[in-house]
Amino acid sequence: MLNIPIHSLKLRMLASASIIVLVLLPAIGIVLTKSFENRLVNALEKELSAYSYSILAVTEVENNAVYMPEQLTENLFNVSGSGLYSVITAAKNNVFHNKNYVLWQSNSLLTVELPIIESSPKVGESKFSTLMINEQAHFIYSFSVSFTSNGDDSELVDFPVTLHLIKDKNEFNDAIDQFTQSLWLWLFLLMSFIAFMQWFWLRWMFKPLQQLKEEVHEIEQGNISSLEKEYPTELHPLTKQVNLLLKTEQNQRTRYRNALSDLAHSLKTPLAVIQSHDDITHSTKEQLDIINNMIEHQLKRAQSAGEVSWHKAITINAVLQKLISTLSKIYADKNITFKLDCQSSASFRGDESDLLEMLGNLLDNACKACNSSVAVSVKRDTLKLSINIEDDGKGIDTELREQIFKRGVRIDSYQQGHGIGLAIVRDLVSSYQGQLLISTSEKLSGAKFILQFDSQKA
Repeated sequence: MLNIPIHSLKLRMLASASIIVLVLLPAIGIVLTKSFENRLVNALEKELSAYSYSILAVTEVENNAVYMPEQLTENLFNVSGSGLYSVITAAKNNVFHNKNYVLWQSNSLLTVELPIIESSPKVGESKFSTLMINEQAHFIYSFSVSFTSNGDDSELVDFPVTLHLIKDKNEFNDAIDQFTQSLWLWLFLLMSFIAFMQWFWLRWMFKPLQQLKEEVHEIEQGNISSLEKEYPTELHPLTKQVNLLLKTEQNQRTRYRNALSDLAHSLKTPLAVIQSHDDITHSTKEQLDIINNMIEHQLKRAQSAGEVSWHKAITINAVLQKLISTLSKIYADKNITFKLDCQSSASFRGDESDLLEMLGNLLDNACKACNSSVAVSVKRDTLKLSINIEDDGKGIDTELREQIFKRGVRIDSYQQGHGIGLAIVRDLVSSYQGQLLISTSEKLSGAKFILQFDSQKA
């Protein structure tokens, strides 16, 4: 079975090509069968017409009576029930016509009960139709001619008669059945061959697209930085634009790294000068140390910012285990219970430092706000990746949930920090086209932070 999405080029091409197999070929089969049947009927009509001339050639009429030889040339007329019969009846304008008078019949009709024959064309004309004899279909060919016969006063008068040639339809039906079976067998074989060729053709046609998909996956994994393989002429504009986009994105990240690095280095020098003064207070020195740590942190981020934006999948469980281990030591005095529910296959496709930044900030805030419990759950399906971080603290009022994302804004639940952690998290989440939501924990009754990402993008 082909696993083809409903909105795919493969399905469209397969559907259009299948019209030939499922519609056109059966239509051709029906037309050929009908054409063969018509040609067979025409041939049979000509055959019976030829018999009529041979019979009329030996027919004699005298004194309103028909005289025939005891044996006809075609032996089937002489064998009873042979399936080929001949009858002569009075034609229109004949004195015996209204009496449905049979003037002569072949020996093949000796054991056959012949029904009344209504067919009587005009003299010189013929008629080809069907006749039921003993509930079996027969072809009947009727041809009217006029003989001259001696009348009551010995004068010559016209004596019109109709010769009827009747043939069993079984032989005709057998020929049609045999032709139909043979035709549909070959059509089935042809349809199977075309179906196989369609499958092979689709694979060949879409091989460049499959190759493109594999290369994009390699770029996504960080194994290569651009599309390198040869593609058909029609795909050259696409691959060129993709490579240009990747190159531009890499250059932008490099410029971002350099600018961030330059900024951090330019700040380190005046900070070092200020820290070298002996007259600064202890509180000022602490604040300078905090600023210096922030600069160091940004320098580390700048080192990874110039890398490609497509990354290998990062196992989320390993990152959470590392963070929980660290935070358990930092907040040892609170004796926090961490509950982790993470699918082993759950992964994040992005920069590991970004993931650490997002989860670290949220877990750190949860540890600050909780009383004794923090719960983390991670679920990933084909549509989205969800990371939930909950605590048993006071929670966050609805009217304050949007404000805490603003830089420099804190709420009472978080006494420490500088009010930029959540803003950084939201910026990082937005850079991965995700969502950061806040609600109330159903399990722990405190705050609940929800990170959501598209599975195809993260």
